[in-house]
Amino acid sequence: MAISYEHLKQRRFSPQHQHYTERDTMLYALSLGLGNDPVDESALPFVYEGAQGGLRAMPSLAVVLGYPGFWARENDTGIDWVKLLHGEQRMRIHRPLPASAEVVGHTRVTHLTDKGEGKGAILVSERRIETAQGELLATLQGVTFLRGDGGYSQQSGGQPSDAPLPPLSPTPEDRAPDFTDIQATRPEAALLYRLLGDFNPLHAEPAVARVAGFDRPILHGLASYGLVMRAILRQCAGNDPTRLKALDIRFAAPVYPGETLVTEIWQEPGQPTQLQLRARVLERDKVVLSHGFAELN
Repeated sequence: MAISYEHLKQRRFSPQHQHYTERDTMLYALSLGLGNDPVDESALPFVYEGAQGGLRAMPSLAVVLGYPGFWARENDTGIDWVKLLHGEQRMRIHRPLPASAEVVGHTRVTHLTDKGEGKGAILVSERRIETAQGELLATLQGVTFLRGDGGYSQQSGGQPSDAPLPPLSPTPEDRAPDFTDIQATRPEAALLYRLLGDFNPLHAEPAVARVAGFDRPILHGLASYGLVMRAILRQCAGNDPTRLKALDIRFAAPVYPGETLVTEIWQEPGQPTQLQLRARVLERDKVVLSHGFAELN
C-alpha cells in the first residue's frame, strides 16, 4: 500500500488529553541526568519539589506531552514505518510549562514532500500543546524521513508534493564555539526515558538493536534533544527555563547510553540571544546533533 498525499494531509488525530504531575516532571529531568551530581544545586529546581522557588519544568518536557503514539505504524497510513527516521525536531515555547497541568495535544500533518523514487519522502507533523483552558504552551514540528516511500507523487496518476521547510543552517566553521558544555549520560538513561511514553524496544532490547544495525540499544533522539537544551540553559540562560523560546536540531547520528555529550554553542554576532549549536560524542568524536538553532528571551 503506497502512501496517499490526500489521506495523510487530511488524517484526523484524536486530541490527546494528559494529566502530568510533579513526579512526571522530575522523572523527565532525572532521565536526562539532572541530579547525577548530588552537590550540583543548579539541578535541584528541576528534580526537587522543595527547591527554593518550587519545582520547575524543563522546556523540552513538551516533547513528551500530548503524544499521539507511533501512529505511522497504523495500517491506514501506508507508510513503510520500518524504514522511517526522525530527522529533525523543532519547537517554539509560547508560555513556560507548569510543573504539573492538564494538557491537550493536537496533531496534524502539515507537509509531505516527495524526493523521488528510491530517495524517500519527508513528512512534517505539527503538535500543539495547550492547557485544558485552551492556552497555547508549545508548538512542535517533527521532521520524519520516510526512506521507503519516495516516488509516491508519480503513482496513481500523480499526487501533490509540498515544498520542504526552510533548511536549518550548519554551525560556523570559521571560529571556535563561544560555549562548550560537557555532560555524561548514564548507562540506564534509555530505560529511564522510555518510562515517559516511548516504548520502542530499540531502546531496551539488545537483540532488537542488533537487528536494526546497532551494537546495543540507543538513546532516544528526543532524550539527546533534552540534553542539548539542558546545556543551553546551563551555559547561556542562567539556568532559567523561562528564557528559552525555541530550539531546532537535526539528528545526525545515534547516541549510546553511557557516552559523553559535548555541546558546542555559538552566539550570533551582535545577537547574543540567537544561538547556533551542535553536539558530538566525546568517546567517538562523532557529531550526533547538528544544524542547531536556539533563541532566548
